[in-house]
Amino acid sequence: MSLKRSGMSTSGNTPTTTQTARAVRAWVRDRKVWVELEDGREVGFPAANYRRLRDASDELLAKVRIQARGRALRWEELDEDLTIDGILAGRWLA
Repeated sequence: MSLKRSGMSTSGNTPTTTQTARAVRAWVRDRKVWVELEDGREVGFPAANYRRLRDASDELLAKVRIQARGRALRWEELDEDLTIDGILAGRWLA
């Protein structure tokens, strides 16, 4: 039997299909990208984990926007998209 809480299943590390994490705020501080989720969690990761973010200027890195109803982050000028589920799963694609 699997217990489910906060959109996560204890039988695995993937979010349930009925509820996925959604971002309500995103920002960059000291070359680290931060995301506040609707459940109040704040998650951060180094920009260096992704080539396009690592090579970006501070000005371009700061232009992060929330897309797809809170399910993704987008850097338009860098042509970079990251899903919130991927960030939470630690899928670093450097």
